[in-house]
Amino acid sequence: MFISFEGTEGVGKSTLIQRVHDYFVAQNKEVVLTREPGGTLLAEKIRGLLLSVSDETMCADTELLLIYAARSQHLQHVVLPALRAGKVVLSDRFTDASFAYQVKGRGLSQQKLELLNQTFVEQMPNLTFWLDAPIELGMARATARGELDRFEQEKLEFFTKVRQGYAFLHAQSPERIKRLDATQSAEAVFKDCLAYF
Repeated sequence: MFISFEGTEGVGKSTLIQRVHDYFVAQNKEVVLTREPGGTLLAEKIRGLLLSVSDETMCADTELLLIYAARSQHLQHVVLPALRAGKVVLSDRFTDASFAYQVKGRGLSQQKLELLNQTFVEQMPNLTFWLDAPIELGMARATARGELDRFEQEKLEFFTKVRQGYAFLHAQSPERIKRLDATQSAEAVFKDCLAYF
């Protein structure tokens, strides 16, 4: 089973994914906990490029291609081998993030994304949890964590578009994408999540 966790900054993905991991371990399941961009040594280096604040502005196409370079590495070295071995894969972000952030947030062509997905993504999640909360709440949580990365420094308008992107995907694929109210306590969000297992 392949499960992804999505949402804007500061909605509690890391907390929920760890709880779900522990839940499956308690069920004696073999579980792989991973993230995007990242998940392998090489993909983590690409993540560093994507998140670091630089004097040189990263163009939207470069951002998208770097994410897919990391995603291809992640799929081939982590996700697909684990699924073939019958393990549960929990990923903090996957292709839905690219639609929300790069297509809706950055304004890139959906055709570019679809071409990359058709070419490089041979496995979609069986289930996706979208943790949804007002942007202001998520950003306040992210700011409280400390220094903000390149994405977290984006304006409110950008994250409003990203959230709208997730809402669009949820409306398109309600059977796969489940919305969780991330304004609740972590315990309540986890309880809502368990209802789908």
